[in-house]
Amino acid sequence: MMANFGGSCSNKRWSLTGMTALVTGGTKGIGYAIVEELAQFGARVHTCARNESELEACKRNWETKSFQVSYSVCDVTSRAQREKLMEIVSSEFNGKLNILVNNVGSYIRKPTIEFTAEEYEAMMGTNLESTFHINQLAHPLLKASGCGSIVLMSSAAGVVAVDIGSIYSTAKGGMNQLAKNLACEWAKDNIRVNSVAPWLIRTPLTESLCSNKAVVEGFEGRTPLGRVGEAEEVSAMVTFLCMPAASYITGQTICVDGGVTVNGFYP
Repeated sequence: MMANFGGSCSNKRWSLTGMTALVTGGTKGIGYAIVEELAQFGARVHTCARNESELEACKRNWETKSFQVSYSVCDVTSRAQREKLMEIVSSEFNGKLNILVNNVGSYIRKPTIEFTAEEYEAMMGTNLESTFHINQLAHPLLKASGCGSIVLMSSAAGVVAVDIGSIYSTAKGGMNQLAKNLACEWAKDNIRVNSVAPWLIRTPLTESLCSNKAVVEGFEGRTPLGRVGEAEEVSAMVTFLCMPAASYITGQTICVDGGVTVNGFYP
């Protein structure tokens, strides 16, 4: 049976009113911007992070904006905590979920031959294994909603070679392939799956890079638009992919990168 995404989410193509969403790692950077944007367009959002005080501070800020955001403490590198997170989300949203944004990620930038086995395990666990398992856990809720959208937060480093660490790039490339597979496998369940791949974005995670003038100039020199990106420029794409207006888009890796991944050799 062919999936029918059109019209099954909402009567409003550019609204998320009435929809539910889970965003992992929503207290900082891109994750924070995604929570805000989804909520601004009407979604009820649940987010998670490891630091409860940061979550509480964010929630107070969101309440001043009348955003419907709840939270729970979760370290997504823990299988048991991922399972608990999904139990909380299922209970809160009555067993249905429209939107899942797998945002949590980390990186270590060093030459390949210097990586330890422990670093490999930690990086793959945080970036790829946790995403795979959370998608598994969320599938029944997304299917039950009748209209599901998953966005995997990847990186331009998973599309082209970038000097940011081979393990990080491998994990992000794996996420892009996972999005393609799930998009085809779960289309029958009215679940769309896409991957968003940013270039260098100004966030707390990239603070050390962005504070180095020489490094930033190097990144900007390879970027046709000639600048570092902002978190809100990524959250806009994520939010669009979750809207009814994007109902025929699935299995894609969309780069939010100022043109860097299509740049041949422009000085």
